Parts: sequence; structure tokens; C-alpha cells
Amino acid sequence: MLAFALSLAFHTVAAVIWVGGMFFAHMVLRPAVLEMPPPERLALWRRVFPRFFRWVWLAILTLLGTGYGVLLLGYRGGLGGGGLHIDIMQVTGLIMVSLYVYLFVAPWQSFKRAFDGGDMPKAGKNQARIRRIVTINLVLGLFTAAIGATGMLWAY
Repeated sequence: MLAFALSLAFHTVAAVIWVGGMFFAHMVLRPAVLEMPPPERLALWRRVFPRFFRWVWLAILTLLGTGYGVLLLGYRGGLGGGGLHIDIMQVTGLIMVSLYVYLFVAPWQSFKRAFDGGDMPKAGKNQARIRRIVTINLVLGLFTAAIGATGMLWAY
């Protein structure tokens, strides 16, 4: 029972870190930096993203490990033992991970190359691509968190 509780606790904290970070970046930091000239704004994102992405990688590893740990340790029947809310969380979570991996290997790498090479228009286009993916993941993450928090109540 302790392993189940710890898995669920770490799972929740990892989700809060990832989704909360996206919420902060999109709803607080982004509007604040729009007042900055584009080169300064892009320089800030160049410094912010690597720190945030390290936390996201850690969150993803934790979410996958603890999510499947919760299924194996806490639900009768193992991987197939959860309710519909568990299936929904798996699907939306895996979509989020896929979008993040794409964001990291394509737009983020292009952004870094463009910014580091002084091509601010190209860096700006890649930053916009990153923002669109983060927006989609933020919506999915909020939805997934709501499903996770309320899913067990749907059976009543």
C-alpha cells in the first residue's frame, strides 16, 4: 500500500510540475515578455526553455514510471484493471509525451540553431511553433488532470 501511495504522490507532483510550468509560461511569462523587443524576448526564451525542458523530461519519466506503477500496484488486474478515466489519462498522456518529444527534437533544436546563429526571424518562427504545441499540451494537461482528479467519482 505504501508503494501505491508513493507512486500516486510522485505521479501527481510530476503532473503539477509539467502542467503548472506550461500554464505559467503560457499565461504569465508569455504575456509579460510581449512588451520586450523581439531579440530580447527570444534571448529570454533561449535561457528559459533549457531549464524548463529538463524538468519536463524528469516529469515525463516520473509520470510514465509512476503511472504504470500505480496500475500495477494499486488496481486489481494490473494494466487493464483501471477504469475509463485511467484509459483516458493514458491516451492523453501519451499524446502529450509525443507532442513534447516532437517539440524537443524539431522546433526546439531549430530554434536553438537559428538563435545561436543570429537568425532572429527563423528563431521567432520556431518559438511560435513551440508556443502552439505548448498550448495544445496545456489544454490536454488540464483536461487530463481533471480526469485524474475526478475519474473515480464517475462510477457513482
